[in-house]
Parts: sequence; C-alpha cells; structure tokens
Amino acid sequence: MNPFSSGTRLRDMIRAIRASKTAAEERAVVRKECAAIRAAINENDQDYRHRNLAKLMFIHMLGYPTHFGQMECLKLIASPGFPEKRIGYLGLMLLLDERQEVLMLVTNSLKQDLNHTNQYIVGLALCALGNICSAEMARDLAPEVERLLQFRDPNIRKKAALCSIRIIKKVPDLAENFINSATALLREKHHGVLITGVQLCTDLCKISPEALEHVRKKCTDVLVRTLRDLANSPYSPEYDIAGITDPFLHIRLLKLLRVLGEGDADASDSMNDILAQVATKTESNKVAGNAILYECVQTIMSIEDNGGLRVLAINSLGRFLSNRDNNIRYVALNMLMKAVTADGQAVQRHRATILECVKDSDASIRKRALELVYVLVNETNVKPLAKELIDYLEVSENDFRGDLTAKICSIVSKFSPEKIWYIDQMLKVLSEAGNYVKDEVWHALIVVITNATELHGYTVRALYRAFQTSAEQESLVRVTVWCIGEYGDLLVNNVGMLDIEDPITVTESDAVDVLEIAIKRHESDLTTKAMALVALLKFSSRFPSCSERIKEIIVQFKGNLMLELQQRAIEFNSILAKHQNIRSTLVERMPVLDEATFIGRKAGSLPGAASTTTMPSVGIPNGEAKPAAPLIDLLDLSSDDAPAPSSSGGDLLHDLLGVDLSPAPQQSGAGQPSKSGTDVLLDLLSVGSPAQSSSSTVDILSSNTNGKSPVSPLDDISSLSLSSRANSNAGAAPMMDLLDGFGPSPSKENNGPVYPSITAYESSSLRLTFSFSKQPGNPETTNIQATFTNLSSTVYTDFVFQAAVPKFLQLHLDPASSNTLPAAGNGSVTQSLKVTNSQHGKKNLVMRIRIAYKLNGKDTLEEGQINNFPREL
Repeated sequence: MNPFSSGTRLRDMIRAIRASKTAAEERAVVRKECAAIRAAINENDQDYRHRNLAKLMFIHMLGYPTHFGQMECLKLIASPGFPEKRIGYLGLMLLLDERQEVLMLVTNSLKQDLNHTNQYIVGLALCALGNICSAEMARDLAPEVERLLQFRDPNIRKKAALCSIRIIKKVPDLAENFINSATALLREKHHGVLITGVQLCTDLCKISPEALEHVRKKCTDVLVRTLRDLANSPYSPEYDIAGITDPFLHIRLLKLLRVLGEGDADASDSMNDILAQVATKTESNKVAGNAILYECVQTIMSIEDNGGLRVLAINSLGRFLSNRDNNIRYVALNMLMKAVTADGQAVQRHRATILECVKDSDASIRKRALELVYVLVNETNVKPLAKELIDYLEVSENDFRGDLTAKICSIVSKFSPEKIWYIDQMLKVLSEAGNYVKDEVWHALIVVITNATELHGYTVRALYRAFQTSAEQESLVRVTVWCIGEYGDLLVNNVGMLDIEDPITVTESDAVDVLEIAIKRHESDLTTKAMALVALLKFSSRFPSCSERIKEIIVQFKGNLMLELQQRAIEFNSILAKHQNIRSTLVERMPVLDEATFIGRKAGSLPGAASTTTMPSVGIPNGEAKPAAPLIDLLDLSSDDAPAPSSSGGDLLHDLLGVDLSPAPQQSGAGQPSKSGTDVLLDLLSVGSPAQSSSSTVDILSSNTNGKSPVSPLDDISSLSLSSRANSNAGAAPMMDLLDGFGPSPSKENNGPVYPSITAYESSSLRLTFSFSKQPGNPETTNIQATFTNLSSTVYTDFVFQAAVPKFLQLHLDPASSNTLPAAGNGSVTQSLKVTNSQHGKKNLVMRIRIAYKLNGKDTLEEGQINNFPREL
C-alpha cells in the first residue's frame, strides 16, 4: 500500500510528519497526504471517511488549510453510527466556526440528534451546539435545549445548561424562556448540574433584569442554604480538593450571591451570616482556600454596606499581603485599591504591610503597592509615609525611581502641612533622585520658595549644603543656581538663621564658585548654563568684589557654539561694560510669584490662551500693571483669515525664568493652535517675549516689543522686571541701547510717496487717525503714525492701544508717546506702527484694535475693526 494513501493510519501520518527534519519535508508530507484525502473525497470513499477527517483535524492543528474537508464533517454527522458522529462533530467544532455559511446545513442534523434516543448522541449534539452555535441556530434549537434541561440523565442536564448559556448570550431575547428551568437546577444535588445551573442563573441575571428580580426573590434563600451546607459538609472524596469540598462550586455560588446582593439591601442582609462564616472558617494556607476567600471578599465589598463585614473582608486581604505567593499579594493589593473608597480607615490599619510591599523585589507588586500608598496618604499620616518612601528612595532600583519620585513629589505637594516641611522633603528628593524629577516639580518648588519670604535664607543655605554632596543631580543644581542667584546675599550674610540650623560660613567667592561649577559641569544642559549666566549677572551687582571674576566667566561664553549661551554672554557683557547705571535695576530680585496662578495654570484652569477666566496681571506698554483682557475678542476678525486662539502650554516658570529653550514650532495657518512655550498674553503684551515668526497665525505686538531679535535678549530670571522697569524707569531708548543694536532702529525720515490720512476709528469719546508712509524700494512695508484724540471733557489715564492682524500681515508697534490723553482735544497721544503685507497687491490691510483707558478711575474698553485702508497700501 502506498504509505501516503487515504488508507494510511493516523498514527503513521503523525510519525511521518514528526520524522521530517526540515519544514520543507513536513510541507511535502502534508501536501501528499492532503492530495490523497482529496482523491478519497472525490471517490466518495466511505470506508476511510472518519480516518481522513481525523487526519485533516491534525493537519488543521498544524496550521495548514483544510477547508476542502468541511463537507465531510456534515456527511459523518448524518451517519447513523456513534463513532462516525463523534468524529464528525469533533471535526465540525475544529474546522468550522459560527461565521461559516456551511454551518447552516447542519442545523437539521443537530435537531434530529437532540431528539435522539441515544443519550450519548444527544450529548455530542449539545457539545457541538454549545461551541459553535450562531444566532440563527440558537433561535431554531432553543426549544430542544430547554426541554433537555429536565432530561433524566444529569450529564445531559449539565451539557444542556452550558449550551443554554451560549444561546442566551447569542440571543438575549430568549433569556426569559430559560428562567424557570434554570432556577429549577439550583435545587439539584448533583454538583456537576448544580454548578452549571448556578452559572446559567448568573448569566441570566446579567442579561435580563426580569430574571434578576425573579432569582433574587425566589432563590436567594436557596442559594444561601446551599452555600451553608457546602461549607459545613463533611469530607467527601468525590469533591474534596486540599481539604475543601468543591471549591469551584463555592466560587460560583459566591459570584451569583454578589450579583443578587448588589443594590438590594434585603438580599444583602440575608447573605451576611454565611459570608461571615465563609470568611472566618475557610483555611487560607492552601490555594483553594485563598481562591474562596478572595471571591468572598469581592462579594462582601460589592453587596450593600455592612461595616463589620467589610472590616472582616479587609482583614482577610491584609493576611493575603503576608503570603509568600506573589500572585496572592498582587490580587490583594488590587482589591485593597477598590476597598479604600468603601472603608479607608480599615485599609489604613494595614499601612505598614503595604509599605513593605513597596520594597518588594517584584516590580508589579512594587508599583501596585505604591499606587495604594498614594491613595492612603492624608493630612494626618503624610509625614511618616513620606519619610518611609524617601528613606526607601535612597536604596531603590533605578528603574523604579521615576515612579517613586513622582508619587513622593505629588504626596508632599498635595498634603504638605507647612512650607518648611515641604521644602525639606523636596530637597531630600532632589538630592537623592533629582535626575528623575520632572520640570514642573522644581518649578513648583521655586514658586513656593519665593512665597516663603521668611525661609529664603534657610532655603538657600540648605541648597548650598545639598549642592556640596549632590552636584550630579540636575534638578537640584537648577534650583540651587536660581536661589543663589536670587538670595545669594542672604547666604553670604547668614540672614534669617533659624534655631534648627547649624551655623555656616560662605564668602562671596564661595557663592560664585557654586555658579562656576554649575556652568562648567560637563553634565549641565543648556537650561542650567543659561540660568547660571543670569545668576552671575545678578552677582555682578550684589558682589562688586567679584565683578571681574564674573566678567571673565561670562566672556568665556561669547564664542560658545550654543547660540542661546553666546547671545546671553554678549548681552550680559554689554551690560557689565556699558550700562552700569541701569544694571542694578535690571537685576533686582524677582517679585513674588503668584502661587495660586501657578497652581491654576498647572491644573489647566489658566492656560496661556484665549479664555473667559481671569488672566494674571502682566506689565503693559506704559509701565503700569493691569489684568490682561481676554484675547479671544481681540482676535475675532470675523473673516476666513481670523486666527484661532493659541493653546500655548508654557507654564509660569517658563515665562518668568526664561528657561524653556526649545524652539517653538511654526504654525501651519489659521485654525491651528500655537505650540509656543511662551504665554500668548506675554506675546500680546511683549513682556520679554520673542517676536513671532512670519508664518505665525497672528502677529500681536504691543508698544514695548523688540520685533527683530530672533531670541528674547533677556529671556531669563530677570525678564519680567527688565521689560516693565525698562519702560517705566529707563524708557524705550535705554532698552534699545542696552541690546547694542539688536532692537529696532529708531524711525527715520521717510522720503517715499505720501498717502492720504484716514479716520480709522471714531466714537463719541475718542478719535483715531492714521497717517501713512513707505520706504522707497520696500512696497510691502507701511509705516503708520497713529494719533489719538480725546473728544470728551475728562482726562483719560492708563491709556493702552493694542492691535491684531491676520496671518498674512506682520505688525510692529513702537511705544506710545504717553499714557495720559488730555481732555477736549487739548493734546494727543501718538504711536508708530509698522505693517508688512506678504500678500501685497493681492490683499488689503485689515486690523482689529482695542483701546483701554481709565475714566474717573473706572476701566473702559473700546474695540473696532479697520477696513478702510487705502488700496494702494
């Protein structure tokens, strides 16, 4: 006989496949066998049909296509004998699924077999239907399955219950047909039938509210009695596992009780006693016992409130945490996470055990325990828990330090009882894991430090000590550099000594050493070095004895390859060499940062974008401080070119410290939100902010903008004080002189053609006129002289003019001539504008304006849109 003919035995084919040394040999064997089986199918070989199908099933399990044998399954199912039907149904379940159209052909055979007199054939049909039943088959065969739930043989009843589960999941509308039959199974004595009946009732309750109410009313007491009998039953070798009688039935009963007790106080009360008995009497030294306890705890936590029972359940979970099995501890931590919301005080009793799990060698347990500790922290236990976590931080593994550091910082920030404790804990974290701390964490620390005026001296001395031992931690270095730059004089003079401090002697040279070490560290990044340069500039005013040394350090960076450092060094050197008269004003100590504003921005309630919420106060062109008005109204140009409000995400420290040195991506056009790290309000009012690129959605500049500098010249620690004081004290001219030619050149006499003036805006109280001129050879740029006239009899104070243009225009505003507008036309305020039209000759100029002033001490706002620009512009 051909060894690969259709008559080859299954074992011979398996032996030949296993003897193949390569995949190619295996494919050759399978290919020959499949060819022989096809030939046998074509010849309608009935003698070996069951053998061929058995071989096809093995080939299918190896991953080869066997679709050509699907009809053979149907032929074997239609055979009268049990062996053929057994192979046929097995092939049906393996080779087909419910999506196959061929399956519809077997429905009639299944119906006949479900009514067969041979219970074994009925069992085969139920098995097949329970595995591959489709919605159509379920509707056709549901009556037969329902009838078999009362069959005399328990094995058939068990299979019928499992098949019913498949049917109600496929067709939930049929659930009501099975309610009575399913509840009848709950009184079975046979454990196999009972466990399937319990599962069928559980699924019915989840699918059908009517079934839930019926089972809850009729069967709760029956289930409680069954569980009690099972828990108190004597040793039964037939069902015993590790000394526990049928733990699988235990778990199924507890799951059904959980479904029934959820949301129903009466049902929960009826099962309280048995749940307490199971929780106390079940042995926890075996896996089966732990499985029952875990399910019992889940049931207790899900049913209606019973304080004592929940404490018992949480204590059981506490015992799980002491188990040596990692899986048991992990599921206990998961359950405790859910239990915290129900009874946090009971979980707090196991705090020490949970803390030990944070130090576990298993990474999954460590992370889950850390999340649980984070939930457990409150105002009363924050100090001991934070101490434990920080102590563990010293010895923790590097791959866990990121998560641990983030949780500690969040805990300390959220529940800190006092600022000095917050500062101490944050310094410990920065000293141990400063390289794992996110930027917003040390930003928040600086905000807290600036608000703790009485702790400035203590903080800067603590940072100085920490720097001596942990100079490799980048975040610590940044905070140290910033604080020494701001409060270095307090460090040198030992100002604000507290009783808990040890005396320390620091000279001016020692303070400069810290900055020099920070700026010359190989590990220091651009942000740290930029901050150190600013701190050195501040030292040059506060420590005159070290000014030459500071100048030497700064000069070394004039040729640095990093453009930001090079520019800062050149500008700072210019300040040291040429502007001694304004240096002390420029480097004054930073104002106290608004802690509430920073928290609000961090939470997203005060984004740097158009919003109807109250904006922080910022410096405005005329040297006054006012709340910035919502930007969305100003930008509403009511046209297709109107820009969308920016969604800048830069936080307060980025704006004020000037340390967000990553370049802002250009915008793609109208409707695209800005991704710049600089606050849009700072762009609007130009407080030390760079000019927007030509591709930005909208060019918004106020009168103190440096419109040509590619990077903000003094976008550093003193940026806010620099721009506000330069306008109020030194004026615009010293600002441009300070930048040594980086600022816009003063306006010169224009010799270009003259254009007619227009009245751009007029109301009952104010008139605005525009006069135009152009530079020869530069038709895209228009110089505009704006003249503001007060038509009322009252003087306007705190006068501010703002403007916005579409994306194809660039706008630059010079400072206004005054911030006071005389009454009754007895004088005027002038302001120069420069507009560049990238679509010159194609699109006309258009501008949206906003004029703000105070009238008798009351804020007044006027807005308008200018569309009457001469077309030749």
